[in-house]
Amino acid sequence: MKTEEYDGFVLGGDVGGTNTNIAVAGEKDGEATLIYSAHFESRKLASLVPAIRVALEYGRENYGIEVDRGVVGVAGAVTDCSRIKPTNLSWVVDAEEIKRELGLKEFRIVNDFQLIGWGIASLKEEDLFEAKEGEPGFGETRGVIGAGTGLGKSILLFDGKRYVPIPSEGGHADFPIHNRFDLELADHIRAERKTPASYEDLLSGRGIERIYDFLRERRGRTEKTIEIEEAEDKAAAISKYKGTDPLCQETFRIYARCYGRCAKNFVLEALATGGLYIAGGIAAKNKEIFVSPDFQAEFLNAEKQRRILEKTPVRVITNYDVSIIGACNAAVLLR
Repeated sequence: MKTEEYDGFVLGGDVGGTNTNIAVAGEKDGEATLIYSAHFESRKLASLVPAIRVALEYGRENYGIEVDRGVVGVAGAVTDCSRIKPTNLSWVVDAEEIKRELGLKEFRIVNDFQLIGWGIASLKEEDLFEAKEGEPGFGETRGVIGAGTGLGKSILLFDGKRYVPIPSEGGHADFPIHNRFDLELADHIRAERKTPASYEDLLSGRGIERIYDFLRERRGRTEKTIEIEEAEDKAAAISKYKGTDPLCQETFRIYARCYGRCAKNFVLEALATGGLYIAGGIAAKNKEIFVSPDFQAEFLNAEKQRRILEKTPVRVITNYDVSIIGACNAAVLLR
């Protein structure tokens, strides 16, 4: 790589409840090009400073790169762009500390799903799986949703030049109950959590486990139950057997219906007819659930405004780097 090809260099990061990813990109004519990235387990970090330091030192030693500004996305309600405690971590992300310790001129914190919104413009066709065709119009509002450790959302508004992502904590909204089965599932969650069931309680890795546990209590055990219960990642084990084990299969059918309901409500609330983008590792690894009758029927289940949903395309993001690409894109705009 020739450093003189770029006007400067920026840092982008994504701090999740499970993983923290840091990237450095070159800036040229207002666009970011990813150069390298580093990956960490969030719970093994004492703060974000050591992770960023590792990434910056790698760039200096291997490319002669100096970075002067950065943006990180954090899972949580970002009301102050300079300091936040991530939802599922014990440490705080402090922009002033990061600038002071690492010599950066500009550093900003945004919601983690805003990063995905900033990254969508850089995605290619091969980075997207089309779950549902649609008829999006120019500049129409878009939505981003995704389940992982939790459930994130962002609304993308077009400002005449680009789509600007707006933060949301809609994943914590109450889960809507349609029938007795939903009520019993929600009561099962309430017994565990001591609070009403939210979308995130179902649409997350832990949510897959909760649905499975609920079904196991109702239906009984199967030959895969012991293996699943002993697995380090129960959600991944349930996914592994969703095509062969009846409990795992039903778990993902319910999960697909819940996802479809949440996606439908989000599109209607935001009038996101420009497209719904589904992000996160669960979606990328289980793309088929979004073309399933369970998801599709629930997504279109709106008597008065079905036409809005019919014209809205649904795409699954399969590029795992979308968040750090988006962070670097956002950092370029800091200049």
